[in-house]
Amino acid sequence: MTRRAVVLVSSTRAAAGVSPDTTGPVIVDWLRAHGFDTDDATVVADGPAVAAALGAAVESGADLIISTGGTGIGHGDGTADATAKILRISLPGFHEELRRRGSASTPFALMSRGVAGVAGNSFIVNLPGSSGGVRDGLQLLGEVIEHVLDQLAGGNHDG
Repeated sequence: MTRRAVVLVSSTRAAAGVSPDTTGPVIVDWLRAHGFDTDDATVVADGPAVAAALGAAVESGADLIISTGGTGIGHGDGTADATAKILRISLPGFHEELRRRGSASTPFALMSRGVAGVAGNSFIVNLPGSSGGVRDGLQLLGEVIEHVLDQLAGGNHDG
């Protein structure tokens, strides 16, 4: 069974063509290597565009939605807030663990406000916009994704 994933890059600078998107392609490559069907990353400005893109991704029926960027404490960082508003089930343990792992490398990992949970039938994960945060997030995601998606598909609690 092929699983569908959507990658959203929340970066006002990349959306405006000022800075390149460096994390979206890494996530897309990881997803494809793990058997997910996915298009290239969609780059949007943080704010209302992220909220709209998240909603569209959920409506598309994607099994997994990964966002990168917009999880910090800057004035424009609203991805975590937009995600939290649409979650029907919050999974705070994912980001508690991601922040714990990241803080082994940098104390700045503790400032990430990313969230994870379920909206519709999609598992959504916000990853930081840094390469290290994405690397740590994909490592953790690889450890739990099969079980999470199995649960969303009605599987049992073995694992």
